[in-house]
Amino acid sequence: MTVESTAARKTTRRSSGAKRTTGASAGAKKADQAPAGEPELVQLLTPEGERVQHPDYDIDLSAEELRGLYRDMVLTRRFDAEATALQRQGELGLWASLLGQEAAQIGSGRALRDDDYVFPTYREHGVAWCRGVDPTNLLGMFRGVNNGGWDPNSNNFHLYTIVLGSQTLHATGYAMGIAKDGADSAVLAYFGDGASSQGDVNESFVFSAVYNAPVVFFCQNNQWAISEPIEKQTRVPLYQRARGFGFPGVRVDGNDVLACLAVTRSALERARRGEGPTLIEAFTYRMAAHTTSDDPTRYRRDAEREAWEAKDPIQRLRTYLESEGHADAAFFEELEAESENLGKHVREVVRAMPVPDHMAMFDHTYADGHALVDEERAQFAAYQASFANGEAE
Repeated sequence: MTVESTAARKTTRRSSGAKRTTGASAGAKKADQAPAGEPELVQLLTPEGERVQHPDYDIDLSAEELRGLYRDMVLTRRFDAEATALQRQGELGLWASLLGQEAAQIGSGRALRDDDYVFPTYREHGVAWCRGVDPTNLLGMFRGVNNGGWDPNSNNFHLYTIVLGSQTLHATGYAMGIAKDGADSAVLAYFGDGASSQGDVNESFVFSAVYNAPVVFFCQNNQWAISEPIEKQTRVPLYQRARGFGFPGVRVDGNDVLACLAVTRSALERARRGEGPTLIEAFTYRMAAHTTSDDPTRYRRDAEREAWEAKDPIQRLRTYLESEGHADAAFFEELEAESENLGKHVREVVRAMPVPDHMAMFDHTYADGHALVDEERAQFAAYQASFANGEAE
């Protein structure tokens, strides 16, 4: 199974050569002066794989670190593809793909320190990978055999949050707490462009600004809130909303792993210095369906997806690695083999997941028990016993 976009492979690439500074990336133009159709954003690696500089956000990585970022994105995409296939084959009830958003997640995830804390939504599979969460643990909830599958405090990575936007309030409260404790760690909260319209997100902006909380809000603007395009969600670029709450916002090329790393690292350092929150808008694209229950062909054109495939985050970094001599054929071949082994491992583990005791869901609803829960437990037990084999299929 290929780990890169076929369309992206066919796109003509320019040699990266020496770093250059473009007018857009150098901040020579204001956001309202960007060329039509070209949003103003921080970019360090162009879609053609050419390294550029930015006066405020730049980063110097070794060849080994660059290969590490590439490996992260490839393996995350391979895991995501396997999970999608498992759902289609009836092994998972649902899956939310991150296809196309690997750079936003890996770049931001690798900017974290071990003592920082992450509050994800339900699509941050790449961030979970960066935090050391076993990928197969992500699948238990989608298979219906557990309610999360990992201990949040073991990796400082909270459980997935299905309710849109609520995790930003959790993140803000946690950040306020660690600030009172005198810790110099930071909190990173993820949400999407659709969730930015939720009251919880805006309330978290208010609290974080007033209390100067060490939290970074990372919005992955993948252009679609299920079937609702971004132009029907907001009248201004999302990152500009931060100004109204009293803290800075920045838009980054969400398909540029280097820019996402540099911008997120800067924002986290700012938070640790006690300078308050930052809103990062990662301008990216959801190349797959919203979830496996969605059909994107009903609301968006193939040409739009093809245009974004040409900006594929994995292919652009590969182009740069090859042009600069930072990776050879053996590296890519070994990584391809590793990705296949990962896919095989994920499939085997998922199929071997034990079916949980159906009655266990009542055990920890309340610490000391509750009459209503006892009644519901009895009703469910009677329902199960009504089947010939003693259990519902």
